[in-house]
Amino acid sequence: MKGDHERMRGSESLITVACIQFEPRVGRKEENVAESVRLLHLAADRGARLCVMPELCNSGYLFNTRAEAFALSEEVPQGSTTQAWIEVARTRGLFIAAGIAERAGGRLYNSAVLVGPDGYVGTYRKMHLWYEEKLFFEPGDLGFPVFALPLGRVGMAICYDVWFPETMRLMAVQGADVICVPTNWVPMPAQPPDERPMAVYLCMAAAHSNAVYVAAADRVGTERGQLFLGRSVVVSPAGWPLAGPASADEPETIYADCNLAESRRMKTLNELNSIMQDRRTDFYDRTLGSRIVP
Repeated sequence: MKGDHERMRGSESLITVACIQFEPRVGRKEENVAESVRLLHLAADRGARLCVMPELCNSGYLFNTRAEAFALSEEVPQGSTTQAWIEVARTRGLFIAAGIAERAGGRLYNSAVLVGPDGYVGTYRKMHLWYEEKLFFEPGDLGFPVFALPLGRVGMAICYDVWFPETMRLMAVQGADVICVPTNWVPMPAQPPDERPMAVYLCMAAAHSNAVYVAAADRVGTERGQLFLGRSVVVSPAGWPLAGPASADEPETIYADCNLAESRRMKTLNELNSIMQDRRTDFYDRTLGSRIVP
């Protein structure tokens, strides 16, 4: 009887999550989007329902000038990249979180777009800009939205955002079940050559301390002299990898079967402790003073 109960629990909100690690080429947007579409179809063939792709995967990452960044950017959702992903989502029944160079009037954002079988769902704009991103992009202004989907509640973060515990916590307190992280991880100072990237540990810590799934899709390769680390990973609400870390230097799609109901159940650690209820909101605001944008 216990075995039957466990099988039922395992299928409550069971989906296959895919992190699609590949090598976008800066400036070759049409080729990048075509490759992303090809890989999304392959992931759908493997049964994926939620797919995550890297940061700025339509444009490439290392821009020489703002003019180059602007030329490679698009409006969301009407731009050709988002529309291509919407078409794949519609025909294959997918939800897709992917990094995109977004143009809004004269402003540029390092963004992640979320689309599904019924079309455009929403956008996250990177809140914490890394290094020369500050020369081209505006800091995000949409807050930390969580999107209620038929499969569960989905948040998004981008790369350097994971270094800030507030990012993941603010989505967790809004009930996120899974946080998708399009990313372009680069070597950090004092990184031991035989260790996992620090970012993998940060994803593990964030998943554990918030009892959420974290699905981080990195890129590989070297672009204009900058090495990227790969090592995409899907982490359980307990903080341990379910898939990955992936290769450090090869394109690879990793898959994990995730019961999103576990992210809700595991917030209760035992009969006396709950990750959310134990927070000292008598000494700090529930949302850490952040403005939650609906």
